[in-house]
Amino acid sequence: MSRLETPFRYDHVGSFLRPEKLKEARRKFDDGAIGYDELKKVEDETITELVGRLKEIGYHVITDGEFRRATWHLDFMWGFDGVGHVETKTGLPFHGEAAMIDDTFLVGKIKSSKEHPFVEHFRFVKQFEDEETVAKQTIPAPAQFFAQFTMPFNRVETEKYYSSDDELADDIVKAYASFIDDLYKAGCRNLQLDDCTWGMLADKTATLVYGKKTFEGLKEVQKLYKDINNRVIDQAPEDMIINTHVCRGNFHSTYASSGAYTPVADVLFGEENANAYYLEFDDERSGGFEPLAKVSGNKKVVLGLITTKSPVLEDKAQVIARIREAEKFAPLDRLYLSPQCGFASCEIGNKLTEDEQWAKLKLVKEIAEEIWGK
Repeated sequence: MSRLETPFRYDHVGSFLRPEKLKEARRKFDDGAIGYDELKKVEDETITELVGRLKEIGYHVITDGEFRRATWHLDFMWGFDGVGHVETKTGLPFHGEAAMIDDTFLVGKIKSSKEHPFVEHFRFVKQFEDEETVAKQTIPAPAQFFAQFTMPFNRVETEKYYSSDDELADDIVKAYASFIDDLYKAGCRNLQLDDCTWGMLADKTATLVYGKKTFEGLKEVQKLYKDINNRVIDQAPEDMIINTHVCRGNFHSTYASSGAYTPVADVLFGEENANAYYLEFDDERSGGFEPLAKVSGNKKVVLGLITTKSPVLEDKAQVIARIREAEKFAPLDRLYLSPQCGFASCEIGNKLTEDEQWAKLKLVKEIAEEIWGK
């Protein structure tokens, strides 16, 4: 078993553009033209190719690129009892485009009565580990799971099965505990919790969304999200590294939230028990680096300075200058570099080519080695 630990000086968030042959196989499967065995064969082939390419360019963390998923978060939720979904007619509002992902809601109590499909997905990637690489599993954060079923569009369905948010949170924590136990037994030691809730809470519209008059009034919501994340993190095995990626939405090169980390920094950086934070800093929507001064203890920060939303390759000197700016607020030895998000948080992917995707990753590695050495 690999003993390497994430994050690495040059890293990635986890999702990658789906190759055309995988998209075609998925279309045929959805249309009933091929069976699951044929789809899985293509999934296995393209994931094997992805891992080989990551190793070829010298990356130390490998994933399945989320090639077996429709979305970064909902497929995980569908793997539990009590969660249903249907094709959406309205989608979710992103800036410039609606994210047409399945409406996902409760149809019963949340339970884990069988091994979650993601555990077998992980086993497939695990086989490719070697002395230079380690497999990372990405899943939505518990707070993201909780938010999915407590936001206004889902409240009515949720309240058919839960009389309180506390009861709902308890069942989510139990489901995660079961999943993490199985994942650990499968050999996973590096887990990433992807979380858009903090981006939502930092957005200028957050007070309206949550019915509060000021950002200060959102502290109770922040505490709620932080607590459910910590309950899951704290009960995981001690030698499992758990990091988090704080996202602002990533669908077809569009975004959902904007705003500096300032309103959430005290709770997110000071009180959440993640080992490392993968943070979006690819444009002005993310604000400045000042909130990094709130990162407590020896926690690590992965600077997402290379955007996955545009094919334009960043200027190396400008990225290095931004790392130096971040260093004013967090020690360089606790800073790392990655793209700001995945390249395809949903099947549709962002608006760049596979060649442009790999050029971005090569640039991340080149800059990291110039800053921290090989």
